[in-house]
Amino acid sequence: MTGHEGDTVRQRKPLRADAQRNEDRLLEAAAAAFAREGAGASVKNIARTAGVGVGTLYRRFPSKELLIEAIYRQEVQRLCEAAPRLTATEPPVDALRIWMERFIDFMAAKQGMADALAVVLTDDSEKLHTRALLADAITHLLAAVEGQAPARPGINARDVLMALGGISLMAASEERRDLATRLIDLLLHGIVTS
Repeated sequence: MTGHEGDTVRQRKPLRADAQRNEDRLLEAAAAAFAREGAGASVKNIARTAGVGVGTLYRRFPSKELLIEAIYRQEVQRLCEAAPRLTATEPPVDALRIWMERFIDFMAAKQGMADALAVVLTDDSEKLHTRALLADAITHLLAAVEGQAPARPGINARDVLMALGGISLMAASEERRDLATRLIDLLLHGIVTS
């Protein structure tokens, strides 16, 4: 089962604590491997890094595509859930900056899985749903900034999301992560006016 059907099954039948820990380790190891090596990363090495047998991996994720899809969904969820946590613990502009840096890291991992994601995420509604979730997270962060610092009028979440996507592509094409941080600073100066 893929897509939303798999999400429904997972919600109805929670994993045992040990199985959830195994899945979390698998997803973490796989995300790192795919970001580093691309879609050709070895499933055996992912299982070994996670400290589980390859059979455990295949029972949970019968194909590499399902593993990649699960990573993608988990990373989107983590990124979106980070926005309210950051605004609760950091000054608003710092929260926005930290979230933007995490977005760039998310995009770098996504680019490592791009070929496989192109096969898995063929539904345009899935892509639009992801963009809407990310835009909601940015809207939350922008609202916090507007409550604490002078912000340029007319800034909207979709524009910020598009700018971050461009920053991600530029940094990836130049193979310079530090460039992304510099461009994030420029973007923040365009959002916060003081």
